[in-house]
Amino acid sequence: MIILKKQQIGEMIRHSIAGLPNESCGLIAGTVENDCKTIERVYLLRNIDESPEHFSMDVREQFAAVADMRKNGWKLIGNFHSHPQTPSRPSREDIRLAFDPSLSYLILSLANSREPVLNSFLIRNQSVEKEEIKSLE
Repeated sequence: MIILKKQQIGEMIRHSIAGLPNESCGLIAGTVENDCKTIERVYLLRNIDESPEHFSMDVREQFAAVADMRKNGWKLIGNFHSHPQTPSRPSREDIRLAFDPSLSYLILSLANSREPVLNSFLIRNQSVEKEEIKSLE
């Protein structure tokens, strides 16, 4: 289970809408206890590919985010990216590029920008499992 604050979800939505028509991306960090992942910070990163179909995170921004995580004692929980025109589920490319089975892969669909849809997935050995998201005030 992923626990996020509504404010953090709002940050991802605003970042993704601002990045249209391209995909947007970022990292999520926090704490892990048993199977419960509590998000402490969302790092909004630049998609250097500037593409509506895929993303690559800026390496310098990634290093800065990881340094901040270490400073605060947080773990890398996973990443997020948007799908500007498609549903909130991993594409073939998302599955192929999922490099760490312990990470959560959050996908925000803006296919209907008035009603964005956020889902989280665990991807292990090319197999996709939906992960529960709990949002807090």
